[in-house]
Amino acid sequence: MNILIVDDHAVIHQGLRRILYDEFEGATFGEACHSQEALDLIRREPWDVVILDVNLPGRGGLDVLRQIRAERPKLPIIIFSMHSEEQFAIRALKGGASGYVAKDSASALLIEAIRKVISGGKYVSPALAEKLAANLGRDLSLAPHEILSDREFEVMRMIAAGKTTTAIADQFSLSVKTVSTYRTRILEKLQLKTNSQLIRYAIDHGLDR
Repeated sequence: MNILIVDDHAVIHQGLRRILYDEFEGATFGEACHSQEALDLIRREPWDVVILDVNLPGRGGLDVLRQIRAERPKLPIIIFSMHSEEQFAIRALKGGASGYVAKDSASALLIEAIRKVISGGKYVSPALAEKLAANLGRDLSLAPHEILSDREFEVMRMIAAGKTTTAIADQFSLSVKTVSTYRTRILEKLQLKTNSQLIRYAIDHGLDR
């Protein structure tokens, strides 16, 4: 089995290799620390599964997810993220992910997710599956932040975390003007006027974790 790990933290690479090598005998691993490196490896070599963080330098993980899905539609991709499922799981699955595992989950869940997606299935944690089942049949209106694009959602979270426009621009390799445009769109869609109101919105909806 060929497993590609995409994360900008060396300790994550080391930890995952140790966990997965013991579980998947004979597995080989590739490592990428940023989005372009990940895309280059995916284009050059065959992989059975990609473990992808959503927080990457340059293009965000959700952007990379869409690009991989466009180029390799059958390649299983597991989002492995520090963010809670409430924030990103549904968005990631809609974007083409085969599964979502939080980094603070037990290693057994990641192993279970890999086995599930390489067999052609989708993986969500038992907790998220229960939440989705509980919502079936309900006429729930979308929260305002759920109508944001993936990039708008990522920018919103960074603003809520106190990042400056310049820092956000550097993170996503965008111009300051472009980030300001995103901010304007976000405030309009959320019907807010200031960053302070946006931060309060994020806290109230559990998007600050």
